[in-house]
Amino acid sequence: MSMNHLKEALIDEMKDLYSAEQQIAEALPQMAQKASDPTLKAGFEKHAAETQNQIQRLEKAFGLLGETPSAQTCEAMKGILKEGRHLMSEDASPEVKDALLIAAAQKVEHYEITTYGT
Repeated sequence: MSMNHLKEALIDEMKDLYSAEQQIAEALPQMAQKASDPTLKAGFEKHAAETQNQIQRLEKAFGLLGETPSAQTCEAMKGILKEGRHLMSEDASPEVKDALLIAAAQKVEHYEITTYGT
């Protein structure tokens, strides 16, 4: 894809973010289900709702730019979540599994912070 205008670059980044948020929205209920700590479980559930709000904000932003919301697969998030699924499948005590879930969630958050800050 040839990008000659900042708007094209912005839309390209938004498509990547849209994909990332959709992937996160799909993963969070699974993470909540695997969590043993009630506070951690509630945190994942809250983040799932926030993620849906973020998807809606992106859809609105697409509309303001005269674009139809669409996603191009965010390979970075796909990899982060693949690693997270691997960690969730580990045979571990509840405390260790919760720690692994927190580590996976932090990786997701750091990616979001970096990408939205760009």
